Amino acid sequence: MFTLLADGREEPAAGPIVPPGETILGWERKPHGWCQDDACIPAFRAAAVETAGGVDLAAFARLLGRITVVDAAERLIAVGEPQRLEPDEAPGFTLDGFSLAQVRGRKVALVFWASWCGCRYDLAAWDELHRELEPAGFTVVSVSLDRDPADAAPWIEGLGHPALVDADGSIAELYNVVNVPTVVWVDEDGRIARPQDSMTATDTFREMNGLSSEAAKSALRRWVLDGDSGLTRQAVREHLRLPTEEERRARLHARLAAWLFRHGRMAPAREHARAAAELAPHDVAVRRSLMPLGGVDPFGEEYFRMRDELVAAGVPIYRPLPDWSQGADV
Repeated sequence: MFTLLADGREEPAAGPIVPPGETILGWERKPHGWCQDDACIPAFRAAAVETAGGVDLAAFARLLGRITVVDAAERLIAVGEPQRLEPDEAPGFTLDGFSLAQVRGRKVALVFWASWCGCRYDLAAWDELHRELEPAGFTVVSVSLDRDPADAAPWIEGLGHPALVDADGSIAELYNVVNVPTVVWVDEDGRIARPQDSMTATDTFREMNGLSSEAAKSALRRWVLDGDSGLTRQAVREHLRLPTEEERRARLHARLAAWLFRHGRMAPAREHARAAAELAPHDVAVRRSLMPLGGVDPFGEEYFRMRDELVAAGVPIYRPLPDWSQGADV
């Protein structure tokens, strides 16, 4: 028996070949094809992945726009999120009892952070912005990228906005977040109004990151109160960072690594962590989030060595978007 990691759940699975008659990732075989609720994959499209002995899970996932990484030795399978990042429909998600659909009709700032980032000190300031602008139809949703929810817990206690912990990295995968702090704006209609942007709510580490919290907060207030996002719809499309195949696979290796670390299987966990780093060396969020699980200080020498290597290679650590003064869409 294998363990399947998909859709934020951990469940038993027969293996990479799913026996006939079983559901696959919530899809059920019917005479006319594979169906989930009102959606169906016609039988002729699925024919290539079906055999008398069962269905190839990885090939079936591909039909859904998802990818798979299998560790046969450790009997683990990870299936990624659908590739659906686009400006006119922010990816929906449900986590910790909160659904993005709950705040449709409001402007939303998805604030990605982690306890291993200095941006943890910004949470109180983001919460103040949430309380200030909530009457104007605005909601902050903070998303911790900590692999262990206990690491995030002290920082989110008592906050007035929805504070989530993305321990398996699924929301970071949906929004292609490669470091923190990263903020994504979602408008009332569920469209991305400002794609992945390095934003801060305090100037605590401005000497290190070069980011102005006052400029960011002013822009945010202008968007919430005046409807001026600072970017045209075309600019949103141009600046939205879509994940590559390598980035998607790196996140699945990281998911397997995290599971293995948590279960004390250190050697294979480190192999998957190494594979993730090789596939997406620029993904600081993936690499740094695994350090505590492997007994490595995320504020220590290994982090700064990684950072120095990226800087030497010309890879940006922070990725702020162009100046806020650009004209907005009307």
